[in-house]
Amino acid sequence: MTLTVRLATHDDMPALRKLMTAAIAELQKEFLTEEQIAASAAIMGLDTQLIDDGTYFAVVESSTVAESTAVGGESVRGCGGWSRRATLYGGDHTAGRDAALLDPAKDPARVRAMYTDPAHTRRGIGRMILTACEEAAAAEGFRTLELMGTMSGQPLYAAAGFVVVEELQDDRGGASVPLVRMRKTITG
Repeated sequence: MTLTVRLATHDDMPALRKLMTAAIAELQKEFLTEEQIAASAAIMGLDTQLIDDGTYFAVVESSTVAESTAVGGESVRGCGGWSRRATLYGGDHTAGRDAALLDPAKDPARVRAMYTDPAHTRRGIGRMILTACEEAAAAEGFRTLELMGTMSGQPLYAAAGFVVVEELQDDRGGASVPLVRMRKTITG
């Protein structure tokens, strides 16, 4: 399997949404109750501002077979990005978003909306996205990255050098969903 990272486009949005829905439903089963997984849909999802800003990536596999997650002969296997804006997590539909620009000299860039196709986990997709985010944020002068991780994502982020700075619960979706704010100093 040959995977490549590229910037996501608006044409990718149906495949991205499908992948996100599957990842939320499947990859959190070991960590959350059914009610918490359902509530996650209210606080997670696609933030199209990231695509508009050119900071959202798709990890794709070239394919000759048309698939439901295929865009132009590519199958989206993962996605995620970074942001120079204040919103730490959540999709277009999530309340409390803040599009204010961050100051690279004092604010951490945000790693946002990381998802992997449940059938393609543990193949380096998350690491590919984190590397692309770190390199792009560093190129714009950011020295720190911050993210809000799910329980299923926390092991990847910890292995990539992120440390926990806060544990919290988000109950905006009707059930309390545990989340962890993590931070990493950019070393490149």
